[in-house]
Amino acid sequence: MKKFYIETYGCQMNVYDSQLVKKILKDNGWQETQDFRQADLLLVNTCAVREHAEERVRGRLGLFKTVKRERPTVKVGLLGCMGQRLKDQLLEQEPVLDFVMGPDTYRRLPAVLDELEHGIKNKVVDVKLDKTEMYDDILPDRDEESKVTTFVTITRGCDNMCAFCIVPFTRGRERSKDPRLIIQEIEDALSNGYKEVMLLGQNVDKYHYQDVDFARLLDMVASIDPTLRVRFLTSYPQDLKNEVLETMARHENIARNIHLPVQSGSNHILEVMRRGYTREWYLDRIKAIREIVPDCAIGTDIITGFCTETEEDHHQTLELMEQVQFDYAFMFKYSQRPNTYAARNLPDDVPEDVKLRRLNEIIELQNKHSYQSNKRDKGKTFKVLAEKTSRRSEKQILGRNSQGKVIIFEGDKNLIGKYVDIEVYDFTQATLLGRLKK
Repeated sequence: MKKFYIETYGCQMNVYDSQLVKKILKDNGWQETQDFRQADLLLVNTCAVREHAEERVRGRLGLFKTVKRERPTVKVGLLGCMGQRLKDQLLEQEPVLDFVMGPDTYRRLPAVLDELEHGIKNKVVDVKLDKTEMYDDILPDRDEESKVTTFVTITRGCDNMCAFCIVPFTRGRERSKDPRLIIQEIEDALSNGYKEVMLLGQNVDKYHYQDVDFARLLDMVASIDPTLRVRFLTSYPQDLKNEVLETMARHENIARNIHLPVQSGSNHILEVMRRGYTREWYLDRIKAIREIVPDCAIGTDIITGFCTETEEDHHQTLELMEQVQFDYAFMFKYSQRPNTYAARNLPDDVPEDVKLRRLNEIIELQNKHSYQSNKRDKGKTFKVLAEKTSRRSEKQILGRNSQGKVIIFEGDKNLIGKYVDIEVYDFTQATLLGRLKK
């Protein structure tokens, strides 16, 4: 059997897509290897959201070049969003590549490999976006090493067209998967021993298939099995409805965690970003979460130094952070991505040193809030799903509570995949420390 090796960069949706690619290849006679030097096919599934992710990919391609130099018959392919963004340019920039494929063309992978194998084509670029492709008849090849959490993509693409975001250009138009197929896929994961499912989409709140919206889908998934923990990612402030929150409140097995990117606390910047909501709307959604699901952890994304951002805009972001006190946040300084609305129409006019200083202020404030959030959990007992052994010690287990917080506790490997009651006795800024409840 010929062997393939695949590396994945970027978001959870890329992880899921790599599992689809594995399934497609294995169904066509390929065998996976964890040693890239033994592979006949080298694949890298890429992200284009930030420049740093693309730089990492180029570094790996440099390493793959040495393999191909030793064994010229090895084929090297680049998949995903970076391929969708750069298309034919990648073949010119990275001669080691034999083919480039976008997120909607993975079904054609066996045919592309056949064309290359038989000399029908020397190089292939296949990046056509397909507004109907959901891969809904393919069950992903999941990671057999971990039987705890698995991903299920429920929507693909995005129609929001935020000024800074490249996703609509790399993932295409928004579409939703048939809920019956989603349920079948989750039931298959359960039958294979998985304990937690994460529903994925660029904007899960926009899920809509015939008469099933996201609140209804969430209810259907949570009703499959009360022992199945259900998470979802990512929500969008403009589209988060009270019905979703009420569904969460009804089902104990829906995780008490919502990731709700705000990006900025300034109405001026939100308008320039083309986010479609105001600071006041966002704070109303936070209020609704805390009223309907009071034990819910709230996370966010923040971009600082966006086009035209002033010191006053920056301070409004800090003020919103103080008002909300997020449990966690992903924080970045703005870097322009090609072909976005901002790149075509807005000046990247905030100096790099100002971006970095503002980012550091945001990080410092969030670190304080994360510490305070964890401090409030000291002395509490949580139902924790044990995921794996800790990196520090094989005698320690890493698990997560319903709020998505990492809890480290002493325990045996046989606890992995089980729910255990853990009492928190200490904490750090990033982690809770606990012990098995007697």
